[in-house]
Amino acid sequence: MKIKTYNKISKKGLNLFPENYEVGDALEAADAILVRSATLHDIPFDPELKAIARAGAGTNNVPIDRCNEAGIVVFNTPGANANAVKELVTAALIMSARPIYPAIEWLQSLNETADFNKVVEKGKSNFIGPEIAGKRLGVIGLGAIGIKVANLAVHLGMEVYGYDPYLSVDNAWSLSTRVIHAKKLEEIYKKCDFITLHVPETKDTKGMINTETLQMMKNGTRLLNFARGGLVEANDVIAAVEKGKLAAYVTDFATPAMLGRKNIYPLPHLGASTPESEENCAVMAVNQLTDYLENGNIVNSVNLPNVSMERSGHARVVCVHRNVPNMIAQITNVLSAAGINIANLLNKSKGEMAVTLVDIETTAANIKGELEAIDQVLKVRIIE
Repeated sequence: MKIKTYNKISKKGLNLFPENYEVGDALEAADAILVRSATLHDIPFDPELKAIARAGAGTNNVPIDRCNEAGIVVFNTPGANANAVKELVTAALIMSARPIYPAIEWLQSLNETADFNKVVEKGKSNFIGPEIAGKRLGVIGLGAIGIKVANLAVHLGMEVYGYDPYLSVDNAWSLSTRVIHAKKLEEIYKKCDFITLHVPETKDTKGMINTETLQMMKNGTRLLNFARGGLVEANDVIAAVEKGKLAAYVTDFATPAMLGRKNIYPLPHLGASTPESEENCAVMAVNQLTDYLENGNIVNSVNLPNVSMERSGHARVVCVHRNVPNMIAQITNVLSAAGINIANLLNKSKGEMAVTLVDIETTAANIKGELEAIDQVLKVRIIE
């Protein structure tokens, strides 16, 4: 297999590829792509490209619709950078309350004088900020990161409200029982002193923080955004800070308009910028790619269903296709007509997309073309 890399990928992950894999950034044709932040929207894909793994959670840099048309599975690595982001959010939470950064800037601006200590003692009164213990924190989005932030805030003595209408059972088990369930977003907007965003950017969440929702918030609310820049209308947030509606805004998604403004603290997208996070993302991405290339199993795909089946028989047929009626029957009819016995079969769907794994007891290289000829079949692989 050939794996084309974009960006610098941790060697801890790359070293997990089998020895017979060719891995590098100079490959022309590839079976799979491993990427971090590079944009793939304008890059042509080789017809043999089978998968793309994003070493990170967001996949805005990957053309999902184009991948669907070609039957290319797109992986991400949810949770691999969760601890790194949680720690930065915790720092931002305190920084939004205590004017630490302005205090450092002021101190650095002082000249060395005989009255230095006196000046410092007198000036520190300009940098008073509230403690976070006892305050209300609203966590919007209770995925891998949101849960860690919520649980830590509970331990810091905050009254935590959580909102996530799509909270999974597994995530619910990980959430502290002391986190209060907010049934509506308005409850968080109206009650909380601090609000932190941890949802993906979709057509439903894009611009969710705007003039209308900001008006629902308490005067002096502190807002944190370490999820996606597009979740907020930046100009509306800037105006809210300048008017005092927001006491502070801390974000990992800077815009030029935010620079040099009081009580707005933009960071240069540092959320996952730790050696541990980069290693975790690379390891997870490589393991997912390898399992798909070797076995057809899919875990943590953003466009195809999770599907996993123990290997049996002689070979495995992997069909990526549209989620339409009669597809399984058409696939099995081709196998039956070729005299091929089926050892095991699994079909899963996700929205308009579906995957069928079929373990067979003989070789099947000769029927690949017939399977590809089935209407709405997007990609077929035979794994011996």
